Amino acid sequence: MEHTFEEHAHGDHPVDLAAALALARSPGPPGPAAPAGPAVRAWPGPSLPVPDAAPGEVDLDAVLRLSLMASDGSGRLRPAPSAGALHPVDAELAVGTGCSLPPGRYGYDPLRHRVHRLGRLPGGTRPGVTAHLSVTARRTVSHYGHRAWPLLLLDTGHAAAALFLAARALGMGEPEARLDGLAGNPLAAVRIPPPGGTPPPRDAPATAELRARRSAPPPLTGAPPPKALRAVLAAAARAGGGELRWCAAVGSPDPGLVEPDADGTEVRRYAAGEARPTLAAWAAGQAWIAGAGAVLLAHGCPADADAPHIRRTHLRAGFAVHLAQLAALRHGLAARPVGSWQQADLGAALGGTPGRDWIVHALALGTRHADEENTT
Repeated sequence: MEHTFEEHAHGDHPVDLAAALALARSPGPPGPAAPAGPAVRAWPGPSLPVPDAAPGEVDLDAVLRLSLMASDGSGRLRPAPSAGALHPVDAELAVGTGCSLPPGRYGYDPLRHRVHRLGRLPGGTRPGVTAHLSVTARRTVSHYGHRAWPLLLLDTGHAAAALFLAARALGMGEPEARLDGLAGNPLAAVRIPPPGGTPPPRDAPATAELRARRSAPPPLTGAPPPKALRAVLAAAARAGGGELRWCAAVGSPDPGLVEPDADGTEVRRYAAGEARPTLAAWAAGQAWIAGAGAVLLAHGCPADADAPHIRRTHLRAGFAVHLAQLAALRHGLAARPVGSWQQADLGAALGGTPGRDWIVHALALGTRHADEENTT
């Protein structure tokens, strides 16, 4: 019996990720919406509060509040953006010594900000906490159908970045993000050591910056100043880990595509012409993108990529766009991630070999957003 994509995406059978990506990139629209199911994974056992941290411990309460916790009863408003506000990412915490929870494995409930103890950890577990990120695919499939799997991976990258930034903002030990794409479950992991030993990096965010994060509602208009655009491109390229290329589509007076130079301090033009209307058509027909001030693009992941490559590039794209969004906000820009792309073969559109250079993720930028437009 032949299984449908939706069955695979619900986790009943292994996912052929290469086939799922090819289908997601095709022009066919998703089918009718289906029930998304529970907004939180049903972890077994009683729920427990997240206790306060003692000095020298990882403050899990604060880390989770700044990264994964929902701020509304429906669970739609959370620190990490998600396609359709469906939030498919689940977090299992491997807690070692030096944390505000006793050592063990825990499932996290972001709606109630509580944990469920799942069991013990093996001996030799490193101090601190490691958040293992997986997905309940049904939540995203319910709305996006066959377009879901790239979005699931991007959402996981955003969640990893939210944990990473929360650890830095709170002065924990330097976090480590595992985004290698080698495993299908968990898809990614973020380890946070206990505080102490090394000072936080100079560009560590303030907690107020992370609390103020929100994706701006469209439209996003107004061309970003050159300095701000350079900073956003540089942040994305640094966080991207070399897996993808980065550029930005800009408009008048000199429309085209610009990319960071070798050291990331300047931008250079590598394609001329107005690209934003085409991007709007490729991005599931979101017409407002044609008038965005600029559109940051992550591109790569060829059509013949294997599953680890697909996972790695999409996880890294979500992670990098999250950090680029913070850079945009620091420069006073409005920003909104754009994850759904169909027929977006950027390389072929620029005269290259088809199937080699696809748009993976994007960040629309402007100096104003819809709320400001409506008050002027």
